[in-house]
Amino acid sequence: MKHFLFVAAENDAIAHCKAGGMGDVVRDVPRHISDQGDKVHIVVPAYSRLHKDAYFRTHLNFELRGITYTAELYEAIPKKEYNNTIHYVIHHPEIEAGAIAHIYHDDPKEPFYTDFIKFTIFCTAVAEAIKKGVFGDLDIVHMHDWHTSMLLFLKEFHPAYSLLSSMRFVYSIHNLSIQGIRPFKDNYAALETWYPGVPYDEELLMDQRYQDCINLMAVGIRLADAVHTVSPSYMEDIMKPSDPPEFIGGEGLEEDLVRANTENRLFGILNGSNYKDIRSPKRKLIYRNIIKAIFIWLQQESKKYKADFLAHTGEKVVEFLGAPPDFICSSVARLTEQKFYFLKRSPEAFVEILNKLEEVNGVFMLLGTGAPEYEELFRELSHKQRNFIFINAQSEDVIDSIYLETNLYFMPSLFEPCGISQMLAMRNGNPCLVHHTGGLKDTVKDGVTGFSFDGESYDDKIQDMVRVFEKALAVYFNDRPQWKQIQSNAKKMRFTWKNSVAEYYKRLYQL
Repeated sequence: MKHFLFVAAENDAIAHCKAGGMGDVVRDVPRHISDQGDKVHIVVPAYSRLHKDAYFRTHLNFELRGITYTAELYEAIPKKEYNNTIHYVIHHPEIEAGAIAHIYHDDPKEPFYTDFIKFTIFCTAVAEAIKKGVFGDLDIVHMHDWHTSMLLFLKEFHPAYSLLSSMRFVYSIHNLSIQGIRPFKDNYAALETWYPGVPYDEELLMDQRYQDCINLMAVGIRLADAVHTVSPSYMEDIMKPSDPPEFIGGEGLEEDLVRANTENRLFGILNGSNYKDIRSPKRKLIYRNIIKAIFIWLQQESKKYKADFLAHTGEKVVEFLGAPPDFICSSVARLTEQKFYFLKRSPEAFVEILNKLEEVNGVFMLLGTGAPEYEELFRELSHKQRNFIFINAQSEDVIDSIYLETNLYFMPSLFEPCGISQMLAMRNGNPCLVHHTGGLKDTVKDGVTGFSFDGESYDDKIQDMVRVFEKALAVYFNDRPQWKQIQSNAKKMRFTWKNSVAEYYKRLYQL
């Protein structure tokens, strides 16, 4: 039996610990490792809340800022029990919940200021727990994104944690554009503030653009035994320099990634999706579920500031209870530049899509929360466009209904490391319209399992997006046999974790 430790900022195997696709991966992969007969420990921060319903296991004492810190390790109760799978959270008062999904902080004046502090404390506590033998004799430590790569700094440079060198360290990149860049010194949220007296190689850690700073995404790429991207095409994309907005590639780290590839340390393995034990919503309840969710939100104090808008959305949806539309196009995502840059920069193209839907008695349904400027844009459009239903909140029941009842799922992502939404839509036999980038290239084939748009320039991409949307509508309304074939092909696609984890064992873990 091999012993694994997963270290991450999110873990959807425990309640209220997910902001994005990383949470799904950290939930699903350990389950498939346990199916192999191996043992997995998963540890995430408690964010001042997740430890409250967990079982205290031990105190962890370690040095930071020249003083002794004491953190608490708890064993968490998962949503579902699996053999040989144990979930932990680490609590310390300075590991606080942020505004983004009650996990991440947004520090616009000093990016990563608060998150650097809390993940530094978290990683040092994890290193101490490993040293203390809390997780037994580990073979593999699997880290996820920049929040966890400080473990590699400790392994490489901190004399108290030299025993980490006996384990294999794997580093997964979920989103290369978020890199965790902070100064080496002369700031409270700086490397030398937290590790005074620990000698380090500045060149090995530095950001090449800001050479007085550590880049924690780069640390993961440079120091891990294996570096993993969540799709093969994203791996190819990020070894090329970015040329925004037409192309988002290595974001300044392409040379590090090419070097890792040359050293046979870089691997692109597509994420999987879950095809069993899934929630099964009933059909023809989507509008009822939206209305029900709106009544719940309107009673919440935190939603008072947008109560008028939620009521506006509810008023729209009521019309469709008696006279449903003939076509639903939908998107479910965080409202960010990555997901909706094309619609924010070219709202006139989105209005053109809405007008084309109006001609066929169709609606566009968007569910999500996120950046204020994106929320404001979509709220304004909702007031102007009768057939645009903007659900500016989160509801698992509504999301499940959208994936089930949509006719066309829309993912115009500027870039996409892997993407899970297209897999969930295809699982229900619903074709997707996607930007031909990253993991979307690996999962949606134009005219076969869905539709995709692309172009050499930004203007080309926008024009092609509208053209392909019109083509999808034409197929649905004028060539139903072809549409049904695309539906059937989409539903047959299987992106299983069993296959992905088999590749993990062979290439990442080398077991």
